[in-house]
Amino acid sequence: MARAIHNFARTAWSLQPLLLGASVQLALLGAGLALAARPLGWAGRGLALALFAAIAAAALAGLRYHAPRRRFGIANAVTAARAAAAALLCGIWTEAAIGRLALDPAARWTVVAVAALALASDGIDGWLARRNRLASLFGARFDMETDALLVLALALLVFASGQAGAFVLLSGALRYLFLAAGRLAPALRAPLPPSRRRQAICAVQVGCLVVALAPPVPPEAGQALAAFALGLLAYSFAVDAGGMLLRARG
Repeated sequence: MARAIHNFARTAWSLQPLLLGASVQLALLGAGLALAARPLGWAGRGLALALFAAIAAAALAGLRYHAPRRRFGIANAVTAARAAAAALLCGIWTEAAIGRLALDPAARWTVVAVAALALASDGIDGWLARRNRLASLFGARFDMETDALLVLALALLVFASGQAGAFVLLSGALRYLFLAAGRLAPALRAPLPPSRRRQAICAVQVGCLVVALAPPVPPEAGQALAAFALGLLAYSFAVDAGGMLLRARG
């Protein structure tokens, strides 16, 4: 018991610089999100801030997987900024869902601008991590879960705006259904190796949902884009799940 306490204390002490740097950067991003969410009502603003607070807490709790690196790094800061954008989009959806915000052309252009900036940052974080020799299991998982939240937020907004039917919600749910399946099939909990196919399909998925939300795009085109992106995403998840199950069987 004493040895376990000693090891925990030593690990916590070694993570101090990393925890401090990450906490400062996440707090600054949280403050920026609070300013960006000011036009929203209390429900949307509250959800956006609570969601980002949960993301920040999860990130800080997982920093041991970023060790022995002693800096949070610009790459993870970019990912965290994308997470803040996804939280803001969830806040916007909340306001629309309770009838306090109409997803008129002006609101949809705002959503498209926020989502386009988030999409532009995807891929930059990985490049920055490799360039600065700060790539880690933590960074890869942080990036993946942030992308999943962004897809969920966009799927909700596409459905709420009437640009696609309820099927588009499956795009946002697939990652979480995959995690739930891992509870039943332990093989699906194994770490996923890096995949350009997965990265490319994720970018296409987000891009299709962003375009579907653009005011000039008619619902018929939005429906087609959402269906195409969902098909690609389902294929990607099927490939990953099949590969993980085959590897588990040896």
